[in-house]
Amino acid sequence: MINALGLLKQRRFLPLFVTQFLGAFNDNLFKTSMVLFATYAVFNDAGVEANFNALATGIGILPFFLLSALAGQLADSHDKARIIRLVKTAEIAIMGVGALGLVVARMGHSGLGIGLMLGAVFLLGIHSTFFGPIKYAILPQHLPPCDVLGGTGLVEAGTYLAILLGTVVAGWISVEGAAATVLGVALLGWWTGRQVPPAPREGPPLRINYNPFTASWRLIHATLHIPRLFLAICAISFFWTIGSVLIIIFPPLVKNVLTADERVASGAIAIFSVGVAIGSVVVNTLLKGRISARYSPVSVVAMGAFVVLFGVLVREWTPAPAGILYGWSDFIAQPVAWPIVGALLAIAITGGMFVVPLYAFLTTTVDKDQTARTVAANNVVNSGAMTLGAVAVLLVSQAGVTPENMLFVVAGMCLVSAWIAQKLHLACD
Repeated sequence: MINALGLLKQRRFLPLFVTQFLGAFNDNLFKTSMVLFATYAVFNDAGVEANFNALATGIGILPFFLLSALAGQLADSHDKARIIRLVKTAEIAIMGVGALGLVVARMGHSGLGIGLMLGAVFLLGIHSTFFGPIKYAILPQHLPPCDVLGGTGLVEAGTYLAILLGTVVAGWISVEGAAATVLGVALLGWWTGRQVPPAPREGPPLRINYNPFTASWRLIHATLHIPRLFLAICAISFFWTIGSVLIIIFPPLVKNVLTADERVASGAIAIFSVGVAIGSVVVNTLLKGRISARYSPVSVVAMGAFVVLFGVLVREWTPAPAGILYGWSDFIAQPVAWPIVGALLAIAITGGMFVVPLYAFLTTTVDKDQTARTVAANNVVNSGAMTLGAVAVLLVSQAGVTPENMLFVVAGMCLVSAWIAQKLHLACD
């Protein structure tokens, strides 16, 4: 087996890796810039901030629910590399809309600017819907079976490192700088996408169903009857529901509970991204390329324990004086700061160890001409679960539940994920 990092030297893998890395970086740079700007410069109410973050999350997820079935069918019936080129061309126009929204909002026209930015978030959701199935489904075509888990781990690790960089950059550059950067990165992603080797259709021709509802139902019905796929998709969906809740509550929690500025908020999300990347690499090393859910149950139980620890630690926090927000230096100087950072990193590492092997199940359980549709079915279910998570945050926030109390709900969800992962482990290993 080629060492996983050795895949980065292969032309069959490197252009795809760089393209998805740039796409994840750009997507997160834009969304984080938008959320931080709205949280710190537009709104001044914790409930409104959480609601806006939930709304933005829901808008970004909606295309996955509506269009994943079509995206999977197109990816399995056409050259995946050609679809990548079309998607990356569209990204340039989408980022043009988003960049305009950032600049307009910065000029004081917050209503119009936020409308344009939310429109760009919806379009980015469409972009990701069509690119998402390909970045996993193309791996069995370009890589031998013994390297699929390593490639999946690198894609997952690269995605979260890109999220890390996008989050950090969003917290440190100006709104105008973010607008210029997202356009530049979109152009670079367009160029790297053109270097991805061809990945033509395999298997018999596929008749495409363009009705999003019947196509989604048939896709899910055709996939979930396979026990290991059903369990893997359910476990992944719970994980992403947990992730969506955490991402929604992090900025308001950092601002209103930890009383820290937007750079600390971006740093908190960045630490989470680093941890998932580390977990992706660690579990690949432990499994030695074998596709197994052996470590998933214990990983997500540990994740839940660290979420509880994080929730306890934030209650011990000493808030900044009224009207003042901690910067990084003042934040780190607080006695509980390092334990909080450590708990957050541990949450992410155990989360990465949990979810990466489950994605490998999706691409190796079915024939190569069905992999994109399998990933698409997963995306439909994931998006539905994440939407329910976003709606739950809205409802719970309206009921007066604070972000730190929502952490205990997340911990309970981790136990459900562990139960599903254990069933998958017993069924397959």
